Amino acid sequence: MTDEEKAEQAARTRAKIMDGFARAERALFTRPAPKSPRAQMKFLRKREKGSTKSLAERLGISRKTVQRYLSGASTKPNKRLQEALAQETESEWQPQVKAQARQRAASSGGLVISCRAYFGFGPEGTSDAGRVRDVSVAVSLSHARAILAAREAGATDDDLHDLVADAIADAYFRQGGGGRAGLEVQFADVEWLNIRF
Repeated sequence: MTDEEKAEQAARTRAKIMDGFARAERALFTRPAPKSPRAQMKFLRKREKGSTKSLAERLGISRKTVQRYLSGASTKPNKRLQEALAQETESEWQPQVKAQARQRAASSGGLVISCRAYFGFGPEGTSDAGRVRDVSVAVSLSHARAILAAREAGATDDDLHDLVADAIADAYFRQGGGGRAGLEVQFADVEWLNIRF
């Protein structure tokens, strides 16, 4: 595998962590987020304090395009705009519900991380050799706090990858120390990753 292929694979792995957080937050919603482009535009305009100009800048489109969707003249956005509308709507939808869940996870509840990924920490030919494993662990409060704080502070995918990998390694492989405190665990090739608050 070339260095470029390894970099692409690592980027896909890291993006799955952000997707896992997005799915976890969607599961918290007490009401469904707006689905139609017009309803999404109206919601986002309200979040932008009524400014179509700032909404247009946020979505990377013209002010006229925003106005066409708000008036109902346009109803079918292109793929890029459709993705931007969905992403921005979900990021703004029910912020108090998401904040309460993050607070609970950081103070008493913790996070449960489930994934299917490559984990390796031992020599080939042993039971500790690297292989794809299905892992589901409740991570410690200190790890949950660190992951959530980093995400709130705008951590990069690389930063979150390292924090999640360390949390899984501590909870599953090192088991809180237990004679394996210095164990180095490789976490790669994530096929799927789910997070629960």
